Amino acid sequence: MNAPTVSQQAIPGTYIFDGRMAMKGYNLNRMCYSFNSADNRKKFKAFPEAYCHAYHLTREQIHAVTDLDVLRLLQVGGNIYYLAKLTGIYGMTVQDLGAQQTGRSIDEFRARLESQALGRRSKPLMQIATRKAVFVYSDTRDSLWHASSAH
Repeated sequence: MNAPTVSQQAIPGTYIFDGRMAMKGYNLNRMCYSFNSADNRKKFKAFPEAYCHAYHLTREQIHAVTDLDVLRLLQVGGNIYYLAKLTGIYGMTVQDLGAQQTGRSIDEFRARLESQALGRRSKPLMQIATRKAVFVYSDTRDSLWHASSAH
């Protein structure tokens, strides 16, 4: 029996970052990478929209950036590791991003992380990435399935 693909059975709220999404978000992620430089972070904070235009972001990407809407940033091709550079400018942590992604308060999200760390959940959700595929382990399905054949 073949494992279901993303198009057949997606995990709600999950955005698979594949080659298509990498191309879609290339300029956005390139801009976020530029925030490794303190000078660039300063320029961005002074004129966010102008900085976004300099990297040729789409209107939708610019709105997601200026709204600090993490879910929308993921939908428009943002990679969470690069987005952390953007949100860090505003003092947001990776836990803040996780809370926003899951629709939880930061305290609820931290409590969930702590419960997982203490082993209260025997099988947390995890992703295993290879060069050609992404596999997702879902504790709700209790299975490992191939998630990159959607297109």
